[in-house]
Amino acid sequence: QLQLVESGGGLVQAGGSLRLSCAASGRTFSRYTMAWFRQAPGKEREFVAAISRRDVSTDYAESVKGRCTISRDDGKNTVYLQMDSLNTKDTAVYYCAADIVYSSRKRDYDYWGQGTQVTVSS
Repeated sequence: QLQLVESGGGLVQAGGSLRLSCAASGRTFSRYTMAWFRQAPGKEREFVAAISRRDVSTDYAESVKGRCTISRDDGKNTVYLQMDSLNTKDTAVYYCAADIVYSSRKRDYDYWGQGTQVTVSS
């Protein structure tokens, strides 16, 4: 099993920034594609960003492209999501996910964290 624990969420004003972290344990972190998804109240969980093994590829949802950066530190078994120019539409619970495949589809991910709340005030 791969355990994932997110941190870094909180309340921020529109236009501000947050950096989310996801610490992994239990298996060889470097083998996994890592991704971030988010779920707003009353909405489906949606893809935000993904980063492949060895940091070869990254992918972003159109809604966050240019405002978010996903990165990983295999030495620390951690993946990050730097979010800038936040707006109220970014308010959601953000989930870290992992799988062997490189995908933007939530059904492809076997491992999930419990989520961290991000609230953007206007």
